[in-house]
Amino acid sequence: MTTTMAKISNNPFQISNFIAILLLTSYYIFPPCLSLTIETQALLDFKNHLKDSLNTLASWNESNSPCIFHGITCDPLSFKVIEISLEDNSLSGEIFSSISVLHSLQVLSLPSNSISGKIPSVVTKFINLKVLNLSGNELVGAIPDMSGLRHLQVLDLSANYFSGRIPSWIGKLTGLVSLGLGENLYTESVIPESLGNLKNLTWLYLRGSHLTGEIPESIYEMEALETLDISRNRLTGKISRSISKLKNVYKIELFSNNLVGEIPEELANLTNLQEIDLSANKMSGKLPKQIGDMKNLVVFQLYDNNFSGEIPDGFGDMENLKGFSVYRNMFNGTIPENFGRFSPLESIDISENQFSGFFPKYLCEKRKLKFLLALQNNFFGNFSESYASCKSLVRLRISRNFLSGKIPKGVWSLPNAKIIDLGFNNFSGEVSSEIGNSSALSEIVLMNNKFSGKVPSQIKKLVNLEKLYLSNNNFTGKIPHEIGFLKQLSTLHLEENSLNGLIPSELGRCSRLVDLNLARNNLSGNIPNSFSLMSSLNSLNLSRNQLTGSIPGNLEKMKLSSVDFSENFLSGRIPFWIFIIGGEKAFVGNKDLCVEKNPKASTNSGLKICDEDNGHRRPIFQYKYLMLFFIAVIFGAVVLIGRYVKNRRGKKLQNGPKEGREKWKLASFHQVDIDADEISHLKEDNLIGYGGAGKVYRVQLRKNGGVVAVKQLEKGNNVRILAAEIEILGKIRHKNILKLYACFLKGETSLLVYEYMPNGNLFQALHRETKDEKVTFDWNQRYKIALGGAKGICYLHHDCSPPVIHRDIKSSNILLDENYEAKIADFGVARFAEKSQMDDSSFAGTHGYIAPASELYY
Repeated sequence: MTTTMAKISNNPFQISNFIAILLLTSYYIFPPCLSLTIETQALLDFKNHLKDSLNTLASWNESNSPCIFHGITCDPLSFKVIEISLEDNSLSGEIFSSISVLHSLQVLSLPSNSISGKIPSVVTKFINLKVLNLSGNELVGAIPDMSGLRHLQVLDLSANYFSGRIPSWIGKLTGLVSLGLGENLYTESVIPESLGNLKNLTWLYLRGSHLTGEIPESIYEMEALETLDISRNRLTGKISRSISKLKNVYKIELFSNNLVGEIPEELANLTNLQEIDLSANKMSGKLPKQIGDMKNLVVFQLYDNNFSGEIPDGFGDMENLKGFSVYRNMFNGTIPENFGRFSPLESIDISENQFSGFFPKYLCEKRKLKFLLALQNNFFGNFSESYASCKSLVRLRISRNFLSGKIPKGVWSLPNAKIIDLGFNNFSGEVSSEIGNSSALSEIVLMNNKFSGKVPSQIKKLVNLEKLYLSNNNFTGKIPHEIGFLKQLSTLHLEENSLNGLIPSELGRCSRLVDLNLARNNLSGNIPNSFSLMSSLNSLNLSRNQLTGSIPGNLEKMKLSSVDFSENFLSGRIPFWIFIIGGEKAFVGNKDLCVEKNPKASTNSGLKICDEDNGHRRPIFQYKYLMLFFIAVIFGAVVLIGRYVKNRRGKKLQNGPKEGREKWKLASFHQVDIDADEISHLKEDNLIGYGGAGKVYRVQLRKNGGVVAVKQLEKGNNVRILAAEIEILGKIRHKNILKLYACFLKGETSLLVYEYMPNGNLFQALHRETKDEKVTFDWNQRYKIALGGAKGICYLHHDCSPPVIHRDIKSSNILLDENYEAKIADFGVARFAEKSQMDDSSFAGTHGYIAPASELYY
C-alpha cells in the first residue's frame, strides 16, 4: 500500500484521478445534501410544471440528491448539475424558468415529448450550454436570440410550431456542429446568407421551413458539411456548380422544391456522396455520364421530375447501390444490362417512364431485392427466370408494359410478397398451384392478360389476401368455392373471363367483401341467398351471365350503392330498394323481371310492371277481386265518416287517414338498431338546428343509449333532398363524411337519421356559438379540422366513381364530433360530376365507392 501511494504521489495525473475517484465514491456513500438544496428545489419546481404520464420522474424527490435523479448528470468534482436529458419520456407541460439557477448546465435535451409553450428567456443565459435539443415537441412563438451561447455545438429545434423566420443571428454561433431548425411554422423567408459562417457545421436540417428563393452560394462554402437537408420547401433556381465544394458531404436531400435546370456534372466530384434525393422538383435534361462513376452511391432518387435520356452505363457497375427511384420522368432507352448485378439492390422504381427493350434480369442477383416497381413502360419479351429465386420480394409490380410469355413457376411462390401486379401485359399460361405458398399476399393483379386454365383452389391458403383482380383473361372452369376461406377479401374482380357453373354460396363467408364483379362470364343458376351475409358489400355486378331465378329480397338489407343484374335470365319482382339503387339500366335484358308500379319507373325501359301476383293473375279470381274491391271501398267510406265525426268532436287527426294507416318504410345504411316509434316523436326541446331543408333534432335512443341526429324534411323538399341524400350520402363511406344511418318514409313524412355531432358545426365553433362558449382552437386543432375537411372533399372528387361535387361547402356544413374530427354534411344539392343535371323524378344508381383501379402503390 505504501509503495502504491508513493507511485501515485510521484504522478500528478494519477493524483487527480485518485481524488476524483475518492470524491465520486464518497458521493455515492454520503450523498451531498445541503450544498445542493438550491438545484434540487429548482429541478423539483421544473418537474411540477411538467405532466409525467409515465411517472419517469419518480426519482425526483426531496429525499434524493439531484445527481441520482432520472436523466440528470452531475459534474464528478463539483456535483453541480451539468446535464438534463429526458428524451421520449411522454412529458408535457412547459419548461419552467426555475432551471435558471443551474449555472453549470451544459446539456438541455428534451426531444420527442409533448412540451408546449415558448422557450423561456432564461435558456439564453446558459453561457456554458453546449447542447440544446428541444426537437419533436409542441413549442410555439419566435425563437429567442441565443447568439450569446458561444459554446453551443448542437442546436436542434426541429419539429415544433415555431413561428417567425429562421433568424440570421444563427450565423454567429460559429462553434455549431449540428443545426436543426426544420419542420416548423415559419413565415415564408429565404435562407439566411449568414449560415455560410458556420464552417464547422456537419449537419444542417432545414426541411419544411417555408423557404423560398434560391440556395445561397454561402451554403456551398460550408466545407465540413456531411448532411444537407433543405427538402420540402419552395426553393427555386438551379443547383450551383459550386456544390462540388462540399467535399465531405455524404447525404443531400433537396426533394419537394421547385428547383429547375439540369444536374451539374460537378456533382460527380463529390466522391463521398452516398445518398442524394432531388425528387419532386421541376428539373430536366439528361443525367451527366459522370454520375455513373460515383461508386459510393447507396441511394439515388430523382422521381417526379422531367429528366430524359438514358441511364448512364456506369450504374451497371456500382457495388453499393441499394435504392434507385426515378419514376415519373421521361427516361427512355434500355436499362444498363448489368444493373443490380454487383450491388445489394433492395428497391428499384422505374415506373412511368419510356424505358424499352428486354426487362433487366439481374435486379435480384444479390437476393436482397424487396421492391421491384416498373409500371407503365415499354418493356417487351419474357419475364426472366432469374426472378423465380428472388424470395426477398415484397412488392412486384410490372403492369402496363408489353411483356409476354409464361410467368416462371417460382414467381408464384414468393413467401414475403404482399403485392404481385402483372396486369395489362400479354402474359399467358396458367396460374401455378404454388400460389398458395405466397401466404403474405394482400393483393394479386392479373387483369388484362391472356392467362388461362382454372383459378387454382390453393388460393384458399392466402388468408391475408384483400384484393384479387383476374378480369379480362381466359380463365375457365368454375369459381373455386375455396375463395370463401379468404376472410380479409375486400375486392374480387373475375369479370370478362369464361367461367361457368354456379356462383359458390361460400362467397357469403367473405364478410369484408366490398366490391364484387363477376360480369361477362357464363355463370348459371340462382343468385346465392348467402350474399346477404356480406355485410360490407358496396358494389355488386353480375351482368351478362346466364343467371336464373329471382333477385334475393334480403339484398335490400345490405349497404349496396351500385348493382348491375342486366343481361341475364332473372325473373320475378325487383326488390324496391334494389331498384332505387340500381336504376332501370341495372335490370334490362331480363325479360321476366318486373318492377312495382312506380311513377319513377320509365315506361320505355322494357321492364314490366308487376301485377298482384307477379304478372300471372288467374281469371278465376278476377270476380272475387272485384267484389273485394267494392267491399274495401264501402269499408273505407265508413271509416272516413267515422273519423269525420270524431274530428267534429275536436279529435283532429294530425296526418290524415291515409298516413295514419301506413307503416314506416325503413332504409338502413349502417348496422344501428333504430326504432321508428322513438325517432318519429320529435320534441321542440331537442331542436339543435334548422335550415331550408328542415329541422334537426337530437334523439336519445332507448335501446342502446346512443344519440342520433334526426332531420325532418320540409314537405316541399322531400323528393329532391331524399334522392340526393340516399343516392350519395347514404352509400359512401369515409371517416370525414357524415354517416347517414337510415331513412324513414311514411306518406309525405321523411326522416333522415344521422350520426350525432356533439360539437356542432365549424361556424358555431369559430364564432363561439356553442352552448358553453368555451371553444378555443390551437393551431393543432385548426390544422386537424382543415385536414379532415380536405380529406373528405378529396375522397368525393378523386375516389368516388363518378366524382361527387358537393356544391355547398361552407363552415356550417362542416360538423365536429367529440374529438373535433371534421365531417362533411348536407348533400342536398350535391351532384355527380358526370351528370349535367339531376332528374328529381327518378332515382339513379349510386356509385359512391372507392374505385380500386385508382389505387397505385409505390
